[in-house]
Amino acid sequence: MTIVELLASNPTVFIAIVFVFSLLIGSFLNVVIYRLPVMMQNEWKIEAALIEERDPPTFPTFNLMVPRSRCQQCGHQITALENVPVISYLVLRGRCSSCKTKISIRYPLVELATAVLAAMAAWRFGFGIEGIAAVLLTYALVALSMIDFDHQLLPDSIVMPFLWFGLLLSLTHGLENADVLLIEPGAAIVGAVVGYLSLWSVSMLYKLVRGRHGMGHGDFKLLSLFGAWLGASKLPIIILLSAGVGSIVGLTMIIFLGRDKQIPIPFGPYLAAAGWLAMIAGDSLIAWYSTTFLPS
Repeated sequence: MTIVELLASNPTVFIAIVFVFSLLIGSFLNVVIYRLPVMMQNEWKIEAALIEERDPPTFPTFNLMVPRSRCQQCGHQITALENVPVISYLVLRGRCSSCKTKISIRYPLVELATAVLAAMAAWRFGFGIEGIAAVLLTYALVALSMIDFDHQLLPDSIVMPFLWFGLLLSLTHGLENADVLLIEPGAAIVGAVVGYLSLWSVSMLYKLVRGRHGMGHGDFKLLSLFGAWLGASKLPIIILLSAGVGSIVGLTMIIFLGRDKQIPIPFGPYLAAAGWLAMIAGDSLIAWYSTTFLPS
């Protein structure tokens, strides 16, 4: 029996492999979440200097691979044994092995969340094109959510490749007995267009009324991504879920935590979570909403 046959015939093995592998991916996503915004800011500074005809600033080599991870407090270089997902954090008791500075619990939580969500996607779709694609999209959504939460940025370097991936994925329609992600090319194209224009229209209307944009263009592109992957029919439930949860969280922060209502709240994490839920259980959510809220 080949590995492909084993994974196809034994879903438990496939889910277990995805879980363990995704712990490692989660560790890498922590790097992406921290470093990609810094890389973008460095690029913007260089571009701004060139536009203003100034000498561009120079920066030490800084990308997703270089320099190696180290403690931000004492500079201790993280060894391979200290970088084992989740386990290293527990063994080190959440502190740097050198200076004993506390390590944010967010690192192991991102690793664990990535593994759990990816395993759920693997369980939902099984081994095949659809299942592997769902796991990859899950990785992207975790990174996008955390970057937007930290910096209110949804990097094109993540969003656009996955938007195109969704469109190309539609070319595999009919290869598997699946219709959630492997939708027809026409449906993927229409979904991408409708996804972008729907939020763009809302933002333009908001600007006409309030004189300023209500959301960033990254949100338009992210919803366009979901349209390319899931089709236009899933977009209403994504918008309803993300807007509802975002409004509740925003009002809670304003009323109970005293957050200034003029400070924008990142919409990307709610949009990403709603899109992921629509991918996992979109038809069930639509059926529940129709039965509960729409007249028969």
